[in-house]
Amino acid sequence: MKKTIVIVDDEPITRLDLNELLNESGFEVIGEASDGLDAVEICRKLRPDLVLMDVKMPLLDGIKASKIIITEELAKAVVLLTAYSSSEFVERAKESGVMAYLVKPVDEKTLINTIEIALHKGLEIHNMKKEIKKAKENLEARKIIEKAKGILMKKEKISEEEAYNLMRKISMDKRCSMRKIAETILLNER
Repeated sequence: MKKTIVIVDDEPITRLDLNELLNESGFEVIGEASDGLDAVEICRKLRPDLVLMDVKMPLLDGIKASKIIITEELAKAVVLLTAYSSSEFVERAKESGVMAYLVKPVDEKTLINTIEIALHKGLEIHNMKKEIKKAKENLEARKIIEKAKGILMKKEKISEEEAYNLMRKISMDKRCSMRKIAETILLNER
């Protein structure tokens, strides 16, 4: 499956050139925007793999738009492509969470390689965030199950293992998660 890209630049000719280059390189350009505000809205709709973003644009600049896109996880990676190389812009870009900062003019090979690396790193970060979220959910479920198990042990005067096995049996009989059974036990205690 082709990796999807949104191009954001206030210069129509630049967007056209980038679109052509990216399509020839095997990427799928699924959207374009001429300012940061439109970029955010397009990303909310299309959820691209990567956003190629200019910095200086009307309404909402590229760095601020990038921060929104990254914070809301609207794309897996953002690469800034700009004519501005001042340390102020670079510092702001670092704080926004972008994957790369390229200064125009940039040759085709450098651009494509940077996009490939950004896509790979973006996917790694996306997968790590998913794993962290799942680990947090599992930990929270474990806490709820432990509390419910304690209530059953006290109420039914049974061992920890018996309480766990009782919850597991109810979970299997009702075909719902142990967490749901534990939440029901806790709710019933209130």
